[in-house]
Amino acid sequence: MKIENSKKSLFGKRLREARVNFGIPQDKLGVLIGIDEGCSSARISRYEAGIHAPPMAIAKNLSMALEVPLAYFYCEEDWLANFLIQYNKLSLSSKKQLQSLIDDCISS
Repeated sequence: MKIENSKKSLFGKRLREARVNFGIPQDKLGVLIGIDEGCSSARISRYEAGIHAPPMAIAKNLSMALEVPLAYFYCEEDWLANFLIQYNKLSLSSKKQLQSLIDDCISS
């Protein structure tokens, strides 16, 4: 599936950042999410370059393998993408505390 220019560079950029931060090469990531070893590097490279967008099921697998929220790949603002990464690391109780704090800020 081909995607529009603004979205393809964004998804590819986020995918590359997450993969590099995770410390895994393209071929290993592809195999990890179930892509055949013979073409895994090329497929991940095409996703990162924005030539093709992965189907949603593959995007979900990538997010699970790289331990980032799916929304991270589609987040336009860098600060919000970084927030999503940090939020994803919080415990459930910390997430609930943060939600309460946000609710309090909004209602004030």
